[in-house]
This record gives sequence, structure tokens and C-alpha cells, in this order.
Amino acid sequence: MHSFTVAGHQETSFLTWFMNNIREKFTEKGYRYLQEPEDNIRIVFNLLDRQKPRPFRRKAQATFVVSIIEEHEKPEDIFKAAYPYLIRSLANHLIYVLHHDDHVEFYFITPEQGFYKIRYDGDDESFFQKVFERLEPVASSELVINNEFYDDLDQSLWNGNIHTEKIYHSGRKLNEMNLLPAPFPLEEYLTPRDMRQLKRLYGIGGLSYGNLSSRDDNESHFWMSASGVDKGNMRNVGQDILYITGFNRDKNAMEIRVPPEITPKRASVDAIEHWMIYKEYPDVGAIVHIHAWMDGVQATEINYPCGTIQLAKAVADLVRSSEDPSRAVIGLKNHGLTITGRDLDDIFERIDGKVVNQVPMT
Repeated sequence: MHSFTVAGHQETSFLTWFMNNIREKFTEKGYRYLQEPEDNIRIVFNLLDRQKPRPFRRKAQATFVVSIIEEHEKPEDIFKAAYPYLIRSLANHLIYVLHHDDHVEFYFITPEQGFYKIRYDGDDESFFQKVFERLEPVASSELVINNEFYDDLDQSLWNGNIHTEKIYHSGRKLNEMNLLPAPFPLEEYLTPRDMRQLKRLYGIGGLSYGNLSSRDDNESHFWMSASGVDKGNMRNVGQDILYITGFNRDKNAMEIRVPPEITPKRASVDAIEHWMIYKEYPDVGAIVHIHAWMDGVQATEINYPCGTIQLAKAVADLVRSSEDPSRAVIGLKNHGLTITGRDLDDIFERIDGKVVNQVPMT
């Protein structure tokens, strides 16, 4: 049974009402409420002080934190006003409660720029059911962000090959698309310590506006951009570009081969998704993920966090149902696109002039 708790202070009668109903709904659905969090607690609702929004310090990566902040004056730009609270509190989700004269709006925001709202008009049962249906699937999803590095990469690959050269040139194209991961530099809102924790917990990097990979001649292996690297200048094997050879289910970790005597960078959190697609579809030769959109795409029904088994499976299912799995364009709800191709050139030729920066939020 999953467990949950509430942290922070309920300073208003409205938040007291809100959290009482949250406790009732999650308990009704089989979650166990704890007065004090245990090490492996699944969900924490963290009520923030607007002046000093403090993070809840996790003891396990699987803990899903939902920060909550209340506002009575509508800002000029709700997303930009709310997003810093998400980042400063190191949360997986932020609920931004905005009061109007005749109703209340609840905005749900994720680190990947997921942004949607649920309006409360007085129907408690319907409203809290919607909140549960939005939060529970993403809160219970399973992250794959651990890496197992082996410094036994074949010496012939230490300087890369034709696939890493293609990733280098395609990374320059991706860089020119100017697709930012956040509306402002994350470093402006976090201390160095908090930035390190954010990267460790979610694999988020300041330049992580997408990723790309290319299947190696060995069909079960692929090359992929590392987490948080400058996509416009990826040259170093083991740091900018990683050689991924498998997924260790027992350790819940991606397996990566690197040259000896090198300090490797972490794999992109989307590595599990790429691995699952390559494993099932031998005709897929390359994959690109971008924080952008295209008209008319199939999209996942739930905005699972990047790096989760559930998102990887949802995307793989849509690739399977597409007309041509080797050339699919799949929407990730409230987040972006995953695009398969015969090779990287094929992908960038197909999306040229069709990509829009604004991802629709629903």
C-alpha cells in the first residue's frame, strides 16, 4: 500500500479544507496517511510559505512531492509567477491556487513545463476526483534515472564513429531550434546545492531542451546525448555522447559503456524510453525528443514524468499503433514530442518547418 503525508503549514481555512479533502480522497482510494513521513513514503503534499518556500528533503528518489501555494491576486503571467515556487521547492508538481471573486482555479505545473488547470465551482466530489485522477498516475509512476557505468568500451569506439558524428551534426540543428526547457535559467532561482539536488533527483540540466539518439550497428546498442549537455557541441564520448547497451531491471538502471579513466556524465532521463523503442522496433534507426509540438499528432493520455517506465510504455504503445513505427511522431501530453526515424537526417527532414514551440496544455 502506498503512503502519503502533508508537510508545511496550513495557514488559511481554505488550505485546511483543501488538504482535509485530499486526505479523504487518497485514503478512500487505498493510500495510507502518515502523520510523520517514513523513508520510502510515496507522496508528500508540501504547503509552501510564499516568502520562504522550503523544499521537502526526500530520503528516497521514489518520493513524489507536490508543492502547494495560494495566491489571491492574478499575476500578469501565471506560469512565470508560479514556476519559481516549483523549482525552489524542488517539487515534482506544483499546485498554484488562484482565488477569483466567484471561483477558484488550481493550476498544475511540472518541471518539464506541463501546465494545466482545474476549476473549482463548488462540487467537492467531482473536483477532488479530478485532482486524484490527475495526480495519482504520475505520483505512482516509476523513475529510471540510475546509471550503471562500465569502463570497458571497445577502444575502436573511444573517439566515436559515424553514429556519434551524426549526433554531433543533428545536435547543432537541435540547438538552432532554440527550444528552452524552462521560461528562464534555472540557475537564477536555485542555490548551487539545490541545483545539484534537482539534477540528481530528476536528471534535469540547464541545457536539457531535448535529446537524440542513433542505433549502433549492434542492433541492441545505441548512442545518445547525455543529460544537460550543450546540444550544439557534442563531441566527447562518455561525456557528451553515451554508448547505452541495456537496461538492468533488478537495479532499475541504464547500462552504459564508457572509455576508461573518464568521468562520465549521466544518461538522459529519456534513455529508458529510447531503449524500449529500439528493443521492439528494429527498423527504428534514430529517435529525437524535443520540447515542442506538431499539429495532428497522437498523444499520450497522461502526462507521466520523463524517465518513467509508464511514459516509456505509453510512447511505445503509440509507436506500435502508428502507420509506420519507424517514422512515428508521438505527442507527450503537456510536454513535447518523441519522433522516430530511419536515421537522424530522416527525422530532421520530416519535421523541418512543421514544429511549433508552444506545447498545448490540457
